[in-house]
Amino acid sequence: MAKIACYQSDVAFDQPMQNAAKACAALVSLSKVGVDMVIFPEAFLTGYCVNTVEDARRIAIDSNDSSLAKIQEAVNSAKVSAIVGFAERDGNLLYNTAALLCPEVPIRYYRKTHLPELGFDQFATPGNELPVFDTPIGKVGILICFDLRIPEAARTLALRGAELIAIPTNWPTGAIISAEHISLTRAAENRVFVATCNRIGVENGVEFFGRSRIYDLDGNVLAEEDLPLAAIDLSRARDKRKVTPPHNYITDTFATRQPQIYENE
Repeated sequence: MAKIACYQSDVAFDQPMQNAAKACAALVSLSKVGVDMVIFPEAFLTGYCVNTVEDARRIAIDSNDSSLAKIQEAVNSAKVSAIVGFAERDGNLLYNTAALLCPEVPIRYYRKTHLPELGFDQFATPGNELPVFDTPIGKVGILICFDLRIPEAARTLALRGAELIAIPTNWPTGAIISAEHISLTRAAENRVFVATCNRIGVENGVEFFGRSRIYDLDGNVLAEEDLPLAAIDLSRARDKRKVTPPHNYITDTFATRQPQIYENE
């Protein structure tokens, strides 16, 4: 069993070291109750709500920023993995990125592949990979916020063996459908565990509503805000076959797929 936590939190805009210190304190605290992985919100280190490309470049940090190095130290010490979002600057390009930090392993990254016209994403370049990462708790895929709205993204991760899909988000007021309906749908249709971590508070006039949750393979809520925490057996996600009582109704969401008849664009 692996114990997962979603650290639903406000963010200090354009203050990566301050946010990193908060993350480190959370990792130390949660390690004491046996947590194995902590998921932080989208753009947690940097903030997100900008209206110009100049401001987007100003808040963005490199993937080797000292704030990430600080969190890696805490990860190594506490023996707890972390997923932390940040606005990334790579030369002239900007990315909405999540860092995966595991004890004594070089930092790995996922860049958001589907971008809405909002905040930092207006100025970011979409990523071009949907990797599944081997971690101490199992196989983990990462999507960021609006990625969730594209069914193919979660399905691709599931087909590649993801047992948990971690979703750092910045859901603002008005995006309640993602928190209440789409998240559980992605869990149930792919029979994977899904953990969503939204932020709270107000940033540059934009309000975020929280409602972070951890879902099981059927889309049932295992834990929800303010600090969702659940012990899960990720190996269960390898079996896509489900027997539903009382009539032993059997479904297999992967074995019954008919990819040869699906239209490709």
